[in-house]
Amino acid sequence: MASPTIGVLALQGDVREHCTHLEMCGVEVATVKSVADLSKVDGLVIPGGESTTMSILAVKNNLLEPLREFRATHPVYGSCAGLIMLAEKITDGRPDQQTIGGLHITAQRNAFGRQIDSFEIDLDIPALGTDPFHAVFIRAPLVTNISADVEVLARIPATASATGQEQIVAVRHGNLLATSFHPEITPDLRFHQYFAEMVRVA
Repeated sequence: MASPTIGVLALQGDVREHCTHLEMCGVEVATVKSVADLSKVDGLVIPGGESTTMSILAVKNNLLEPLREFRATHPVYGSCAGLIMLAEKITDGRPDQQTIGGLHITAQRNAFGRQIDSFEIDLDIPALGTDPFHAVFIRAPLVTNISADVEVLARIPATASATGQEQIVAVRHGNLLATSFHPEITPDLRFHQYFAEMVRVA
């Protein structure tokens, strides 16, 4: 089977880091800045960054509707700001902020606080195997509500949560995958390998 080509939305954010991880997973990688770029890829990563800026640039570059059409038929993975971009509903966003949607969740922007409140934690993620995944949270969103068709891949346990309740931080809904944290800035390739396999299967 030919290796799939996975695009990284290159409007703003951790583009280079995602590209590096995907290349290390053995897939072809391309940056996506236009509708023409989007037409050449089999799956797409929406990187961490600033979701409001990303949304504005997607509209400015006439990419929002094509991205919505793409995610309806292709695998898409969003990390941090990418999770917000895929969410059907967001809280604490700008009133005019638009998303790509498709992921049946509600996401709360900057749920864990500002940059100074960034943290790291080992998470149990059975979909990735038995070894814990070291997750890095930077101005991270939180999944506050999910529909019945959304699979929860990872939670911060109540014992480690500032609220004393479990917090959902990774989900999958069909061909859509999203994490509150940034796998692209750790040496662990398992989330990118997981997504690359989603693209291969699709």
